[in-house]
Amino acid sequence: MQRAFGPMKVAFGVEYDGSKFVGWQRQTIGRTVQACVEQALSTVANEPLKVYCAGRTDTGVHATGQVIHTETSVRRTRRSWVLGANSNLPSDIAVQWAHEVPDDFHARFSATGRTYQYTICNRVARPGLWAGKVSFVYQPLDAALMSQAARCLVGYHDFTSFRASGCQAPHAMREVRRIDVRRTGEFVTIVISANAFLQHMVRNIVGALLRVGDGRDSPEWVHEVLSARDRKVGGMTADAAGLYLTDVGYPEHFTLPKSVALCSPWTLLETDMG
Repeated sequence: MQRAFGPMKVAFGVEYDGSKFVGWQRQTIGRTVQACVEQALSTVANEPLKVYCAGRTDTGVHATGQVIHTETSVRRTRRSWVLGANSNLPSDIAVQWAHEVPDDFHARFSATGRTYQYTICNRVARPGLWAGKVSFVYQPLDAALMSQAARCLVGYHDFTSFRASGCQAPHAMREVRRIDVRRTGEFVTIVISANAFLQHMVRNIVGALLRVGDGRDSPEWVHEVLSARDRKVGGMTADAAGLYLTDVGYPEHFTLPKSVALCSPWTLLETDMG
């Protein structure tokens, strides 16, 4: 084993199917992504490692662009980190890249923004092939009205109405930089980018937009919910199955590989969405 002269930080890009996990964060009971990743990387390093992530996803939530980092006293090539980790990971988690980073890098605190994608199968028949990977709504949805309703959420606002009741963030001020709602055939895709997110914020926003899309409320109602700063006036919390963490932004000097946009039969490429 080749030892480094001192501890070094390594960042990794990770994707996973969250269907069979109780979330990212290690827990005393239940299968977690963090525990699996730490075990795999510790095996490659031949020493116990702890990892830190950009965003702690909940039970059933997926990721194509999760970013993590760890600190280790051993040297491995980037290829060795990736192939070694993947040979020790279950089939529903995969490391996509490894990259050495400076000491001031932190997967969570160095991040300048995050992007989530939510995908809805909108047809009469429930999905079979995509079960657990997309949300399902059988009522017809008007994506144009949902897009209109979402415009009021762009900007720096108090998102108390869209945070989980148990959210532990010290305040609810967040900057939503972009919300795109698009229909592609039988699938409605919602892409949301922000500087940071509150617990269940994306799923609660989607829940409100669904009430507009199926005609229960007007687009103006979403602005009323935002202004109320009260979770009780909001809509439902949308199903976790349709949610993906797709990208985490960092300052360019860290030179991290770019996340690949979620590409599948039900969605649009990031480049196509402007």
